[in-house]
Amino acid sequence: MFGNERSMLRRVVPVAGFISRRLQAVRQVHGDGDGDGDGVGEERLHFHKSKGQHILINPRILDTIVRKSAINPTDTVLEIGPGTGNLTLKLLEAAHKVVAFEIDHRMVEVLEKRALKQGLNDKLRVIVDLLIPYLTPHLFDEMPEPKVIQKDAMKVLFPRFDLVVANIPYQISSPLVIKLVYGPRPFRSATLLLQKEFARRLLANPGDSEFSRLSVNVKLLADVELVMNVSKRDFLPSPKVDSSLVIIRPKPQVPNVDLREWRAFTSNCFNNRYKTLGAIFKNKRKVFELLKISNENDKASSHKGDDAEDEGGFTSFKEKIIGVLRTGEFEDKRPAKLSIEELLHLLSLFNQAGIYFANHGHLKREDRFDADD
Repeated sequence: MFGNERSMLRRVVPVAGFISRRLQAVRQVHGDGDGDGDGVGEERLHFHKSKGQHILINPRILDTIVRKSAINPTDTVLEIGPGTGNLTLKLLEAAHKVVAFEIDHRMVEVLEKRALKQGLNDKLRVIVDLLIPYLTPHLFDEMPEPKVIQKDAMKVLFPRFDLVVANIPYQISSPLVIKLVYGPRPFRSATLLLQKEFARRLLANPGDSEFSRLSVNVKLLADVELVMNVSKRDFLPSPKVDSSLVIIRPKPQVPNVDLREWRAFTSNCFNNRYKTLGAIFKNKRKVFELLKISNENDKASSHKGDDAEDEGGFTSFKEKIIGVLRTGEFEDKRPAKLSIEELLHLLSLFNQAGIYFANHGHLKREDRFDADD
């Protein structure tokens, strides 16, 4: 029995040593090892993994993120999910201003206390969950700048910013990336720490197993660069998987395409991305769905609705779809293997034939939306 207890002790000591080293790393990042007893430190908070609260504690990674972000002294940086501020404080040192969205009031309290301690609080604007109704960019620009605004990052139009730098909670990765790329605010780049699997979807090319609707929708408007992979051990608490640091840069010129029509089209294609396009668009329910949308678009256009209805019987409309696929030699091809250029060409052929995927008008840049992919 005594021997078993000694064996158990040998197994426990390394774990205790590991925990001690983790907390030492936390205090080093926070600058809390000076014994001032101010109560600022990740080890004093309970983190909710369900909310994606995994705080980056590796100083080397934090410095790399700031360096790769290429922040100018005049820049306003947008940060989503600052947590207790390990990254935020470094951003405040480099930027003119940081606008940070955080839904946890406990984190906000720690963040503001740390910024005040470092003499950087005048450069920080924290936005938390509650108060402001949906705002247009124009109204947001005219508002005074209180130190704390209350709103969920996914439910409000962002104020003006130059860069995005953030450690993104996995639950909002997809809608947030789409909100940024398709949003009304122009920006220079977004340096994002994302779950590795999600980053691979952003980086995927046609034919890759990760190539998806997210891939094509983001790459239509932006370029994505992989900077580095980050171990799960660099976070507190440790997530189950590793992360990747990526930089998203909006393209200076983008294709002249109705963005709402494009997104509806890619949704139709990539919901069954490994099926052939022939199998996808010959489906009876799909034909009826597209027939209805196309007729509604005809009625809203210069075409006569009655003519569209006469031509839009199920059989003739299905033949029209098949004709487009065969004309462009797309019938036996699969969405997961098509390039963006090929998808744009196919959408153009459909539209020229009077086949539409969204019953909306042309989507202006300021009207871009942030639905999930």
